[in-house]
Amino acid sequence: MSDEENYIIKNEITDTNKKQEYWNTGIGLNKVDNLEPSKYLLDLSQKNINGELKYNEVENLLKTYYKSQNSSDIIIQKEKECDLVSLRIAMMLEDKSFGFSPITLKNIHKFLFKDIYNFAGNYRDYNITKKEEILNGDTVNYVNYQDIEGYFDYDFKEEKEFDYSKLNKDDFIKHIAKFTSSIWQVHPFGEGNTRTTAVFIEKYFNNMGFSVNNDMFKEYSVYFRNALVRSNYGNIPKGIYPTFNYLVMFFENLLQGKNNELNNNELYVKELFDNNK
Repeated sequence: MSDEENYIIKNEITDTNKKQEYWNTGIGLNKVDNLEPSKYLLDLSQKNINGELKYNEVENLLKTYYKSQNSSDIIIQKEKECDLVSLRIAMMLEDKSFGFSPITLKNIHKFLFKDIYNFAGNYRDYNITKKEEILNGDTVNYVNYQDIEGYFDYDFKEEKEFDYSKLNKDDFIKHIAKFTSSIWQVHPFGEGNTRTTAVFIEKYFNNMGFSVNNDMFKEYSVYFRNALVRSNYGNIPKGIYPTFNYLVMFFENLLQGKNNELNNNELYVKELFDNNK
């Protein structure tokens, strides 16, 4: 991916339905961090969908707009992040180029979050915890920052050499859920990890020839993240074990067109709440 200021898709598609899907996915994925787009972005995105503006023109207009806004206003900061990242997700999903490598994951993060985070495209150099609502404030145990590259070397090598031809559809879904869960749990970036993982995985699916139901990330991005949490959280003394069931249901809907009911309330680990009464 180029370090140039603008990443230009020379021949943008004219399929308004697909463009709408890409924008919906971008805006929807930002909900994992409670970010909502500005009204200005919604207007610009519609002009892009209708062919009135190119992606790079939308980005230039957004940058000009935010230069005139109060940069210390937290609401403005959040809208700026949502607007720019939504645009860049749409661009990345339309661009079908792909390389299966941790380098691609890093470059996706760099592109999505350039001029938003000063660490865009860089692995974290510290350890983290995150208080999860569905875990009543407990955290997933993320990979030690010193082990990030080693974990990725292993995960990507194993996945690259994996023989999918031996799997039926159900086993494929289970396998890809575990791979996605694994790279997410590494949590290589300080912020933007789930959005980066989702874009990488969707581009991976597209590269394998799948037709992805983009409405899933539009409507269920928070469910997707919480399902990743559940796939990586265990508390054996309390009888709680990691489960891939929720992530599998999400991927069945995403890739197979199933209609599993995805209820985010079901992802709350009741044992962690009941014991505090």
